[in-house]
Amino acid sequence: MFAPTTFHAALLMTITSTVCWGSFANTFKGTKKYRFELYYWDYTFGIFLAALLLAFTLGSPSEGPTAFLTNLHAADDINLFYAALGGFIFNIANTLLVAGIEIVGLAIAFPVSIGIALVEGEVLSYALQPRGSAALLAAGIAMALVALVLIGKAYGALRTGGNAASRRGVAVCVISGLLMGIFAPFVTRAMTRGATLTPYTTAVFLTLGALICCFLFNPILMRKPIAGTPVAMPEYFRAPASYHALGLLGGGIWGLGTVFNFVAASLVGVAISYAIGQASPMVACLWGVFAWKEFRGANARAKGYLAAMFAAYMLALVLIARAYVA
Repeated sequence: MFAPTTFHAALLMTITSTVCWGSFANTFKGTKKYRFELYYWDYTFGIFLAALLLAFTLGSPSEGPTAFLTNLHAADDINLFYAALGGFIFNIANTLLVAGIEIVGLAIAFPVSIGIALVEGEVLSYALQPRGSAALLAAGIAMALVALVLIGKAYGALRTGGNAASRRGVAVCVISGLLMGIFAPFVTRAMTRGATLTPYTTAVFLTLGALICCFLFNPILMRKPIAGTPVAMPEYFRAPASYHALGLLGGGIWGLGTVFNFVAASLVGVAISYAIGQASPMVACLWGVFAWKEFRGANARAKGYLAAMFAAYMLALVLIARAYVA
């Protein structure tokens, strides 16, 4: 199994995961008037295929106890279940995140959803494994909450600036964040208790759980969509091949980032790797503002709140990372 042997290599992998997590949604934005429910089929296949490919390559460079198939047979069945359950929960959260992106855009959806997930995930992680400085962790969580308030202010100012965003979209992002924050403990359990899973095996079963969830949850959303009219499966098969390619690419990008984050955690620890990875909203925000012009026409107040949110979120990440180093 490939794993980083130096802090700098692990740091590079976590930064790569941050860029991947914050950039995958550009593939959805690249489709035109394509329903996210249809995009999500290809995306989910993409994340599973990426995890599987990396497990059979980087995760199996030679025989040994950490090789993917060897680890798969040796691991506790309950850990395989926990990894898949985490993926099942994650998939519901991520589906709602993509729905939120369709409604309110990258620059708002990511900070709201992932910001809530960061706060919830760090609180749960500390409750399960109290390690590091409680004071620094509390300060980091407080700054993350400030960032959430500021993105709400930016949203309100954006509406008065003439770019109306849906309150329903923000509510969807909030629910997404609450769910996103509770899948991590299941994954942590699979990687730390009993006959554990390697990062590669964890990623495969996480994405397998997400794929299974897609077949159960996505048809419900297609019949009873969050926004718009119901959509039928024949529309998926009538979509251009480029749209299917974008969905698979988006899943591949997210899958690569996830595997890299899990692998880096084997050296620097889950908490630090997770905290750095959660800078993805800043990457997504930059894409939304500068590439997709989601704040075009916004007034100075909206832009000021957005800049302040960016600064508060970055400070939150630094404080949380320092809490676990201290």
